[in-house]
This record gives sequence, structure tokens and C-alpha cells, in this order.
Amino acid sequence: MNHLVITGGSGGLGRALVAAFQSPDWHLAAPRRAELDVTDAATVGEYFNGRLVDLLVCAAGLTRDAPLARLEESSWDHVIAVNFDGARACAAAALPGMLDRGSGHLVFISSFSARHPPPGQAAYATAKAGLLGLTHLLACRHGRHGIRVNAILPGFLDTAMTRDLSARRRAAILAEHSLGSINTPAAVAGFIHHLHHHLPHTSGQIFQLDSRFGA
Repeated sequence: MNHLVITGGSGGLGRALVAAFQSPDWHLAAPRRAELDVTDAATVGEYFNGRLVDLLVCAAGLTRDAPLARLEESSWDHVIAVNFDGARACAAAALPGMLDRGSGHLVFISSFSARHPPPGQAAYATAKAGLLGLTHLLACRHGRHGIRVNAILPGFLDTAMTRDLSARRRAAILAEHSLGSINTPAAVAGFIHHLHHHLPHTSGQIFQLDSRFGA
């Protein structure tokens, strides 16, 4: 039996991951915030204490977009706490068990914004860029222990986090895609399933899954 934990499991990508990994070979845990608040160190420690984790997908995330000069410090702190510190804390809590067993896979959900930040996403881009550095660091540090670490840039997805964007902004984002179409949570979940099952020698990599090129 393999064990998968998905933070932010109630979101669109989290639900797609549950569907992609649903099988008798997997025990799935997709905790809601009430079960696992990634910004609370005590809650994270309690949740992962004694829990088997073969694959951890850190998908919890949010945005608080505003120009840096107008972004409240509390909003900055909250974005960093959820998108970066929460992922770091969950990875740190899951790693000891993986190290004990000599195997495990960490997948961080980063963003295209980490490499090509749009105006108004200073906090979000900073947090997601931090995950890319963390991916490389942990992959280098723990490869010899049988631990894989990868990052996914899923692309713009039609989820609760993006539904408040204006039609004009959505059209502008779509125009940036060379294929003229955006990615889907199901496709991203399918890629993560393939990465885990069929690319066992792949670690320390950053996978961009849409058709944007950036500047």
C-alpha cells in the first residue's frame, strides 16, 4: 500500500489528484484546512507524526495580489506562510519517515509566476520561486537517501483561486499561450501520476506544463 498526502486537497488540483491516484494500491489523504493548517507548525507536526507518506504533493496555495507599495504586510506574510513556509513545514515533517524507509517523493506545486512574475504578484512570485530553490536543495541533499524531489509549474488552471479574475485578464493570459488553450487540473494530476510511477530516476527537476514561453 502506497500513501499519498495532498495539502490543499480540497482545491481543484487536489480533487483531480485524488481522482488520478484512486486505486486499491493507494491510501489517499487530502486534508482540508480544518484538518491540516499548513501555517500552524503544531498542527503540521501533529498531522504527520507517525504517518506513512510515500508521496507528498504540496498544493496548498493562495494569492493576495497588489502592487508591492500597496500590499499590506499582513497579506505578504500570509501569502509566504501558505505558499512557501507551509510547503517547507510539511516537507520537513514528512521527510524523517521517508529517510527511515529510504524512499519517498516530494512534489511542490510552484508557478509560472516564479520565473516570470506579472505585475502585482510580488509575494506570490517570491513564495513560488522559493519552492524552486527548495526543490533543488532537497533533491541534492537527499538523493543518496532514495528521496526524489520535483517541482511542477501547472500553468493557469480554472480553479477557485483564479475564478475572481476579470474576463479581460483571462483573455490576456490565454493570449500568452502558444497553443491558445490553458491546462486542466486533470492533465496536471495525470502528469504527476506519470512522474511518480514511470520516472523513478527523475529528481531535482522543474516541469512547466503549459505552452507559455515568457520573456
